[in-house]
Amino acid sequence: MKAEIIAVGTELLLGQIVNSNAQFLSIELAALGIDVYFQTVVGDNKNRLLEAIRIAQSRADVILFTGGIGPTEDDLTKDALAAALGRALHIDQLAMDHVQRFFDDRKIVMTENNRKQALIIEGTTPLSNDTGLAVGIAFADEDKYYIVLPGPPREMKPMFTDKAKPWLQQHALTNEMPLYSKMLKFAGIGESLLEDKLIDLIRSQTDPTIAPYAKEGEVTVRISTKAPSEREAMVKLDLLEKTIADILPENLYANIDVPLEQLIVDWMADAGLTLSAAESCTGGLLMESITNIPGSASMFAGGIVCYSNDIKKKLLNVPSAMLEGPDAPGAVSREVAEVLAEQVRMIGDTDFGLSVTGVAGPGYSERKPVGLVFVGLAERGCKTEVYELNLKGTRDNIRLRTVKALLYRLWRRLEERKVATPLEGSALQ
Repeated sequence: MKAEIIAVGTELLLGQIVNSNAQFLSIELAALGIDVYFQTVVGDNKNRLLEAIRIAQSRADVILFTGGIGPTEDDLTKDALAAALGRALHIDQLAMDHVQRFFDDRKIVMTENNRKQALIIEGTTPLSNDTGLAVGIAFADEDKYYIVLPGPPREMKPMFTDKAKPWLQQHALTNEMPLYSKMLKFAGIGESLLEDKLIDLIRSQTDPTIAPYAKEGEVTVRISTKAPSEREAMVKLDLLEKTIADILPENLYANIDVPLEQLIVDWMADAGLTLSAAESCTGGLLMESITNIPGSASMFAGGIVCYSNDIKKKLLNVPSAMLEGPDAPGAVSREVAEVLAEQVRMIGDTDFGLSVTGVAGPGYSERKPVGLVFVGLAERGCKTEVYELNLKGTRDNIRLRTVKALLYRLWRRLEERKVATPLEGSALQ
């Protein structure tokens, strides 16, 4: 069964608000086994809305509308849909009583245009609005199913969840199988390389399906299947997950949607391990990513933002000879990254110390190019490792990718040392 979402509102076209409703509905419909093939945004214009309805009728089985059902002249969704189907509009008395009570309770005179929020199309099921005033509607016409919802997310989401979804399940989905998915999380690999590694699976996919998604510094692969039950779905998804894990054993870190930093925090906290950090070009972004995770206080001792050479020398004991002089490797170097990681680990008396030093841009530093970054990983009783990164992008891109790359190295070290118990249900053994 195919669906189209029509979001109504000129403010969406102008970019004044983000269409978060379409994202929510697409996720919800996919879970019901309804495939969203199209998302349309149309302004507050009846003729253009009528055209959008006609197009949706030609290519979708389920058509959902959000917005355009308020009290003002430019709220046209129900008018246009009624005109498209040749049906009349009338006041739903229960909805009208709800609107009237709102004004009576506040001792405010209700203007006549508010009656518009109680309008429904003849032969439709009203969807009561528990968090607002405008009533929604649901109905079938020939072989199509229509859902009309309010625009504000605080009204739309509960109306869909509590009213529209049960209506769809009862009237439209008697023969549809639900969609089940797993989110596989990867680190230390880019989207293009991951796709290249999985290209044979992607090209031959039928069921389950494979869909990669990329964000800065990480990649997610969603694997999905339709099945009569969750148990049957998991048999297929688990088999595909194992196949992917065998191809990318050093990059697949979780099979639920969890950020790498949360996994690291939970692992280290459970194992009683501690961490400290020294950051130059990332300016505290690494520490922020860790301390954003609840429970990080039990494993993160603290850190130092060492932007200047003076701070590197005074607080982290980096020798002047490394930082200054014609033969000095300079602040952006393997040598300095190593000292920073070791010194911050010793100062914090932690099990691990991380360091970052590099050129985030926009200009060169020490005659070294933008994107050259060195990250260090020190561990109590082990040899310190330093990794060279050559990154592209804006200043913000480089800083974020540096943090993700260093977190990946820490995760790999934890995996290799077998020093942590994985977060239940989220890590791969």
